[in-house]
Amino acid sequence: MTSSTEGRRVLITGGTGSFGQTMTRRLLDRGVAEVRVLSRDEAKQDAMRRALGDDRVRYHVGDVRDFDTVARATREVDFIFHAAALKQVPSCEFFPLEAVRTNVLGSANVVEAAQRNGVGSVVVLSTDKAVYPINAMGMSKAMMEKVAQAHARNNPRSGTVVSCVRYGNVMYSRGSVIPLFVEQLKAGAVPTVTDPGMTRFLMSLADSVELVEHAFANARAGDIFIRKAAACTIGDLVTALCQLFDVPAKYQVIGVRHGEKRDETLASREELAQADDFGDFYRVPVDARDLNYALYVTEGELGGPGQQDFTSANARRLDVPEIVELLRTLPEIRAELAARDPALVP
Repeated sequence: MTSSTEGRRVLITGGTGSFGQTMTRRLLDRGVAEVRVLSRDEAKQDAMRRALGDDRVRYHVGDVRDFDTVARATREVDFIFHAAALKQVPSCEFFPLEAVRTNVLGSANVVEAAQRNGVGSVVVLSTDKAVYPINAMGMSKAMMEKVAQAHARNNPRSGTVVSCVRYGNVMYSRGSVIPLFVEQLKAGAVPTVTDPGMTRFLMSLADSVELVEHAFANARAGDIFIRKAAACTIGDLVTALCQLFDVPAKYQVIGVRHGEKRDETLASREELAQADDFGDFYRVPVDARDLNYALYVTEGELGGPGQQDFTSANARRLDVPEIVELLRTLPEIRAELAARDPALVP
């Protein structure tokens, strides 16, 4: 990816978020000519501008819901990382049409603008909640994936390659549960847990960026790339954090929130039957058949026998010591521990 982006212009939608800021720094380190950050929050843009101090970063205030804004931001851009989204499950349950406007229609705007402006590659960021979705956020992300794949089906000769990445919980990303637990521990409060037996995939922000870079370097139109993540229970996650912060391991159970699953799924059995296995990643190719089904009525296409969904319940389960070691790799956790007691940081 280094040679691919050197001297190029890259747009990151939702670029002031955790992923966007990390990706921006990586691109700057790799000699990109320009990074355009498109987001709605001018205060976060100002903070990012002051933190980076690099005139190769250009800031665009706007919303992916507005096509004209996206079209202007994508002019003369070579590559796009589409991270703008509504991501909070309970909020989307109360305002599902807002999730549709941003996650579905906004994503369609990004894809269409990229096509019109001759962008070479677009990688859109999805989530495990898009598989067998039961909540509005997951449903809207599933539709976003369909938008990306429909572009591949309907534009087979397009010079714009649109692909997806799908991953689980990104540790310490904005709005995720780990920063909430840390704030509660710092305040001397007992962490609040919806259900200690819930399982979730765990990925570092660096892992999520690596997945996007892998897709960028290897994608064919319509591909979905999935990283094989490990998982843990929420109860074990809290216990590991309590150990790190040297406090008694306990939590308060408050019940499941709107739209939450007990376990998440990163890939369905139907997808895995068609997927390519790259070791750390799966690649799920788009079903590029057209609407003329006669051939498949007579011949059929069947997946392999015995295939299972890839879920946080059957993924490799991290125990508490393994979670502790994983948390220690996070810069934010190390900074919090150092501020609390330098002796806590080995």
